Amino acid sequence: MQHSASTSADSNQSGTWSQRFESALHPAIARFNASIGFDIQLIEYDLTGSQAHAKMLAHTGIISVDEGEQLVAGLEQIRQEYRTGQFTPGIEAEDVHFAVERRLTELVGDVGKKLHTARSRNDQVGTDTRLYLRSQIQLIRERLREFQAVLLTLAEQNVETLIPGYTHLQRAQPLSLAHHLLAYFEMAQRDWQRLGEIYQRVNVSPLGSGALAGTTFPIDRHYTAELLNFGGVYANSLDGVSDRDFAIEFLCASSIIMVHLSRLSEEVILWASEEFRFITLKDSCSTGSSIMPQKKNPDVPELVRGKTGRVFGHLQGLLVLMKGLPLAYNKDLQEDKEALFDAVLTVQSCLEAMTILLREGMEFRRDRLQAAVSEDFSNATDVADYLATKGVPFREAYNLVGKVVKTSLEQGKLLKDLTLEEWQALHPKFEADIYSAIDPRQVVAARNSYGGTGFDQVRQALKSAQERILDEG
Repeated sequence: MQHSASTSADSNQSGTWSQRFESALHPAIARFNASIGFDIQLIEYDLTGSQAHAKMLAHTGIISVDEGEQLVAGLEQIRQEYRTGQFTPGIEAEDVHFAVERRLTELVGDVGKKLHTARSRNDQVGTDTRLYLRSQIQLIRERLREFQAVLLTLAEQNVETLIPGYTHLQRAQPLSLAHHLLAYFEMAQRDWQRLGEIYQRVNVSPLGSGALAGTTFPIDRHYTAELLNFGGVYANSLDGVSDRDFAIEFLCASSIIMVHLSRLSEEVILWASEEFRFITLKDSCSTGSSIMPQKKNPDVPELVRGKTGRVFGHLQGLLVLMKGLPLAYNKDLQEDKEALFDAVLTVQSCLEAMTILLREGMEFRRDRLQAAVSEDFSNATDVADYLATKGVPFREAYNLVGKVVKTSLEQGKLLKDLTLEEWQALHPKFEADIYSAIDPRQVVAARNSYGGTGFDQVRQALKSAQERILDEG
């Protein structure tokens, strides 16, 4: 036996509400209230979710099979009209959901009014948002893989290229450039994994939760979840319509991605400066000055660094939005969408821009990098290690080397410039092999502990990274 269909939208063409209201909204309030200007981005997902809902209504006998087919066909026609620019709802529609329902009724008549049976805009928008975010997470993960691929390519080309390593932005120890680049690969790997974990919590269907309490109609929530490829359904209708944890988690993960991109951006900006001169920026990814013709500006990393703050802001904004909301749905939640949409666009565009910059917009100056690791005291720790291997207690060796560095600075010398006699005057354990021990290339190669910068370890790390990507897809 079929149940009679009901809908929140009746034949009143002056508004979307029931006859409870005697007059229309004030025009300014209508504009203030409307979300069609931005939630139109959800239209494809709204149509897909509505088609699944219509199929479920027919499947459970709430409407007839023929009515279900009419609804699905009408929704598909709207999809094609939107894609070809024929369907462009304005502010009078208020939001994408009413815009679709109104157009559907124009196409299929009164049958269109049955679409909203056993559904509220509350569970509808929750479904649309999850469908949208689910697809965008997949796209961002793909962008992360492209970013990682470029890092791996650069790392393969620079295993034995040396670069100064820093702590406190002071020269610390020389590194394999590949090791440095692989640190960002590992950050991106955690980002990729984190989004995959969040995807599981995004991929839960609220459809069928109704406004907050479920519905009296004999719906099949698991059927619609299966049609929409959701991994499960919300167990509590109140939670289903009011939960935005998944959006907060996504914005948190997006913020961490931007932290990683911003840190790399800061390094690229430093490397491109005259003070470092570790890279050359290519014309395809840099701009000039309006009054200083000699300059090349690192616009890409500067913009990425700047856009990081806006993603942080979206996370903070949604946290503040949610912290005081009583159950269940509140209009405040309309404000989650622009934050999500902008964060998605920002993360995707920044990943794309940084990938292009690394792939074709900059070039490492190996001559300058080699000179940089040869003109400092970043091999001092290796002198202490050298003495320790000769039986001198490390702390004693550490203090001795500190004095050596101080004396060398006073004399304007580097450690490599000390004669063997000067070394042996400092400690009798020094022998001629001290020079090879403190050569920058040997300093790097010797750090062969697991996860270290030694060339053998870096090659193993590269192999492991490539295998992980192949195994994980």
